[in-house]
Amino acid sequence: MATIYKNPSLAVPDGIPPARGESYSSYQEPDTRVPPKAGPVIPRISVNGTPVAERDILAEAQNHPAKNPGAALRAAAEALVIQELLWQEASRLGIAGKPGAGQDGKIETERDAAIRALVEDQVAAPSASEEESRRYYDRHPDKFRSEPLFEARHILFAAPESDAAARAAARELATSLCARLSEAPEAFASAAMEYSDCPSREHGGNLGQLSRGSTVAEFETAMLSMEAGKISATPVESRFGFHIIALDRKIPGERLPFEFVGARIAAWLEASSWSKAVSQYIGVLAGQAKLEGISLGQANGPLVQ
Repeated sequence: MATIYKNPSLAVPDGIPPARGESYSSYQEPDTRVPPKAGPVIPRISVNGTPVAERDILAEAQNHPAKNPGAALRAAAEALVIQELLWQEASRLGIAGKPGAGQDGKIETERDAAIRALVEDQVAAPSASEEESRRYYDRHPDKFRSEPLFEARHILFAAPESDAAARAAARELATSLCARLSEAPEAFASAAMEYSDCPSREHGGNLGQLSRGSTVAEFETAMLSMEAGKISATPVESRFGFHIIALDRKIPGERLPFEFVGARIAAWLEASSWSKAVSQYIGVLAGQAKLEGISLGQANGPLVQ
């Protein structure tokens, strides 16, 4: 019996169908079926039979930052449902508004103008009396205080957080100088000139008058805990390095007089009352409407945006 040699270089590659009369068990016909259409990301949502398009919800979600995409989509859907509720009510009552410029300078659409006119017509915004404003002022004394001020100097031993060796060396130098200045505080200005890596060294480390937020958090926390006329007992660490702080003066915040803040309180109270009134109005409309795919509940959040 003769043996026929087969050249391995002429073997049929995988995936190529066999010639007529031949069969290879490894060959499979390619799957040419069209995959099924992807289902919607968001269930069908409608207001009195008028659908809220998924594409509109996805676009609106960009205006509602949230911890996760689901929360952003939910907020976007609520906002669009509320807009549709108000638009339908404005149409029912025959209310139209003249388009004006919004807060961003863009001209309103006719729909937005009608919704604004509807709210202005249907929602009453009560004014806050002076008695109500004063009552709020008395109940929240800490809300109406001037910010504390500080007058401070410092010596900075700069070291990047990424350089462990430099941080250790800076800490050691700052700790040593702290101990020396505790015995001779009058030498602070000359020490700043000699050691500080901050441009304030040209002025003896003087930073001038500081308010909250004008320094890094660690520096501010240290000043709040210090007594005026003292030098920090240990260096204060921040992302810039290590600071030795001399707090020359601390000016505590004072309660602002009612005459200074009364108008601001009244405006805030009126805005708060108006927001609640709008929420209640939308709640009534939602209760009367046929909503599919969503429930507004108390309808807060995007109501008055």
